Amino acid sequence: MTRYRLLLQQVRTLGRYTCDEEAERVLAAVLATLGSQLTGEQRCDLAAALPERARTVFASQIPLPHPVAAPAFVEAVARALNTSLTAARWDASSVLAALTALAGDHLTDRLLTDLPRGYALLFGRADLTIAA
Repeated sequence: MTRYRLLLQQVRTLGRYTCDEEAERVLAAVLATLGSQLTGEQRCDLAAALPERARTVFASQIPLPHPVAAPAFVEAVARALNTSLTAARWDASSVLAALTALAGDHLTDRLLTDLPRGYALLFGRADLTIAA
């Protein structure tokens, strides 16, 4: 099985999608949206970790000067998939959790350092802050 098929299967399992086509549509929308959020070394490292087909979708997006907040990211996914915010959050979390498994904890930690607070929950991580 190719790396892309493994990623797609993981997204399908995590998202409980009924078919590969649905999982692939969600994967493409979330990767495209994420591609507009990341810049620099982390963007390159994530692209290198992705299977070629997923990398093409991710890397084809022009990054914004600054990443948007997590709620705006979910809204962008909702627009891309023409779905509700609740469904878009589920979709984003399904893909981002699969990316965590693919890319590893170290790269995920680095990605979360570059993204605004709130993304950790979408990646299936606790969003903890240090107490003052």
